Amino acid sequence: MVRLSPQLAEIFYQEHKTKPFFKGMTKFMSSSPVVIICLEGENAIKLNREIMGATNPLEAKVGTIRRTYGESIDNANAVHGSDSPEAAEREINLFFKEGEIFSSR
Repeated sequence: MVRLSPQLAEIFYQEHKTKPFFKGMTKFMSSSPVVIICLEGENAIKLNREIMGATNPLEAKVGTIRRTYGESIDNANAVHGSDSPEAAEREINLFFKEGEIFSSR
């Protein structure tokens, strides 16, 4: 577990900087500890996004993380997952140092 600084939360969510929920989301993300994990495997991004559920917890399927634990589409939807290999690489490099990720491949 780590606690994100407000600055790191802003860097992490930089693509949303102009959106109305940006300030609330970064404040929420830096308000308490978070768990950061790196998943690997065939279709890992797609499968993880299915487990997470739709961004809006109210639209997420029953049994998904966001439907179960999400509170709001704006800033407290319970979980984040990379949406592309490029985003995953950027996010992994933001949180993990070289040598901290061990591959099963």
